[in-house]
Amino acid sequence: MMSIKVLGLGPTFRRAALNPRLALRNQVVLRNGIGRRLIQTESLSPSASEGILNKQRLSRPMSPHLTIYQPQLTSVVSIFNRFAGAGLGVLLYGFGLAYLVAPTTFDSVHLLTFIHELPEVVKLGGKFILAAPFSLHFFNGLRHLAWDAGKLMSLKGVYTGGYVVLGAATASTVYLTFF
Repeated sequence: MMSIKVLGLGPTFRRAALNPRLALRNQVVLRNGIGRRLIQTESLSPSASEGILNKQRLSRPMSPHLTIYQPQLTSVVSIFNRFAGAGLGVLLYGFGLAYLVAPTTFDSVHLLTFIHELPEVVKLGGKFILAAPFSLHFFNGLRHLAWDAGKLMSLKGVYTGGYVVLGAATASTVYLTFF
């Protein structure tokens, strides 16, 4: 008994662990303020318990957040900002890996020669595909810096900042694509 105290096990655990009546297999004693209740339990295989859990998940109600809420400027700009950041990251790492794998054929001379031979429409499309996420992510990053400084934190400021980001990103995309 002394070794159990040394381990720091409390008196409730000692009563449950050392009482032979409570050590029945597949039975749990529940105690509430009124009395005790013996509940029969059953050992299940992992696949059977997973099946029961999946049935319970199917009967749970689904959150209607996508069907009942109208898209707002703040959520739409946030989603596009995340897509733009992820796309720019994939592009950066893809370019880096391509250069790492084939540094002699993927150098700037070969790349510029390839781009120079493309039709003008493809060049403009490529410039737009690069400029749009860069502009949106850049200006939305400036808005986040303003938020970190404690500016534009009111509801009106958040929406004004969102419209400014969309306008500046559009103007910047047009400029970077065509000029």
